Amino acid sequence: MLRSGSTGLAGYRSAHSITQKLLESFSLASQGSANSPGVQRRPSQNAVSFFNVGHHRLPTGKRVPIMQPDHLVDVREMMSQAEGQQRDLIRSIECLPASGHLTSLDQDLLMLKATSMATMNCLNDCFHILQLQHASQQKGSLPAGTTISWLEPKISLANHFKNGAAQNFPAEINKPASVREEQSIAEPCQLTREPEEINPDEELEDICDDKEDDLGAVEEQRSVILHLLSQLKLGMDLTRVVLPTFILEKRSLLEMYADFMSHPDLFVAITNGSGPEERMIRFVEYYLTSFHEGRKGAIAKKPYNPIIGETFHCSWRLPKSSVATDAGTNSSAHSPSEQVAPPKDAEGQAEPDCYTVKFVAEQVSHHPPVSGFYAECVERNMCVNAHVWTKSKFLGMSIGVTMVGEGVLHLLEHGEEYTFSLPCAYARSILTVPWVELGGKVNINCAKTGYSASINFHTKPFYGGKLHRVTGEVKQNMTNTVVCRVQGEWNSVLEFTYSNGETKYVDLTKLSVTRKRVRPLEKQGPFESRRLWQHVTESLRDGDIDKATEHKRALEERQRNEERLRAETETPWCTKYFLKDGDGWVYHKPLWKTVSAAQTQQTDSN
Repeated sequence: MLRSGSTGLAGYRSAHSITQKLLESFSLASQGSANSPGVQRRPSQNAVSFFNVGHHRLPTGKRVPIMQPDHLVDVREMMSQAEGQQRDLIRSIECLPASGHLTSLDQDLLMLKATSMATMNCLNDCFHILQLQHASQQKGSLPAGTTISWLEPKISLANHFKNGAAQNFPAEINKPASVREEQSIAEPCQLTREPEEINPDEELEDICDDKEDDLGAVEEQRSVILHLLSQLKLGMDLTRVVLPTFILEKRSLLEMYADFMSHPDLFVAITNGSGPEERMIRFVEYYLTSFHEGRKGAIAKKPYNPIIGETFHCSWRLPKSSVATDAGTNSSAHSPSEQVAPPKDAEGQAEPDCYTVKFVAEQVSHHPPVSGFYAECVERNMCVNAHVWTKSKFLGMSIGVTMVGEGVLHLLEHGEEYTFSLPCAYARSILTVPWVELGGKVNINCAKTGYSASINFHTKPFYGGKLHRVTGEVKQNMTNTVVCRVQGEWNSVLEFTYSNGETKYVDLTKLSVTRKRVRPLEKQGPFESRRLWQHVTESLRDGDIDKATEHKRALEERQRNEERLRAETETPWCTKYFLKDGDGWVYHKPLWKTVSAAQTQQTDSN
């Protein structure tokens, strides 16, 4: 401990000295060319006030000479010394015993370790900016194409899972067969990339019931989280950051999108609305009831990040009698807690008095991570197509995920299209007891009818306030008349108030969930989500985090190797089910095209 303390003290003395030197250099640099970023800041944002370090303040009124290159050489030498002392500090902490009076998991030592890493990373970034400023002063302006920005993490996060130490995986020959299989699956583009028609009769009702326990207090994993935080910076994009395995749900993001369709009776009922107003209200009702099951409530876990080329298929069957008719906006098809099973004939196939809703999703891009998904009910001439780019950022004690993209619901029977977006998600209190909330404003619009909806997902205020609150209204744009208002919690009870004065309450915890139908693993392709992630899922079910991490790492390493190979051979990625359409992605055989083709063919035959 004496060695750790002395090393830490020396490291911090060096850090303070470097900070002083950097402050002087920033001040000197800001007096350089008018093109330098230091000059373009407002007076309140000068380097000294921005990098304020308590009593280490430059003396007021002191004239500073023009910056010389020697300043940067001195700073670099001092930083090299501090980096060495910081490495010694970390080594001393990690060499402590795992049990006893003073251990390597001592909370104060872990905090010291995390803050020292963050300090050195920040100082390195400052030094990088100084170098660019010096170059701009030498040449009169920044080199072409150069931007001043914060650097990426200095340490590969993928190699740090336990107390900052690299995970020692067994040698290739000792790896389980499942891991070798994950690493040796052929390059996706070399497999068949032709779209596969999935026969719904091959799909069976899903018996998988992976209940997700909340993370609760994360004391056991605190060292992992602290080490992770030491590598991150405010606003940093987390797309390329490998997060620890213990925070994962036992499903892929593509399957999560499918779970948003867990109330297919409400989805199909949209097109049964008697008029444009009722159809918009029904869509809003379906939209707001989809998040509870899709997000698994407010569980603070995240699904697997899909690898490029990954797909997920499923379907739902529901009796036609379970779908609300056009009897009124607040009609209920069946009791929320009642589950109606679809009738089956002697061969086990659904009879004609059932609707079938089919779903397919594909990860169409890796950087940026973009997913496309599509669902259709042929019997009701309706389908939905969407693409989502998940952008995640580090926000200090929270992680924010922005769902960039757009979805379009097509009601072909009425010739209507409803465009919609998705709210942001936030993981809060990531160092104590993590929890998730949704936030942001989303809009739903139908250009043909002139009806629109504005929905606000409210984040919890700093003091007081309710969790998971949502409010919204549906209105006719031409008359600016509000025809429906909604309020409540997106994972609890929603209250809908209609223009006729009637009110309807929907308890999402009691709303019936129709189980999706999925092909057995042995009939799935190697890049279908459940088969692709099966070993990770099995390890998580068994509570074996190390084994799950090993399988997850094998999949991610294979994806990186394939991406590198495509870059070297200049081979573009070819998608399977979705085609690029402007800034979005569209299913290769959407219902609106097949119906239009069928109508054209019928017209020609007549």
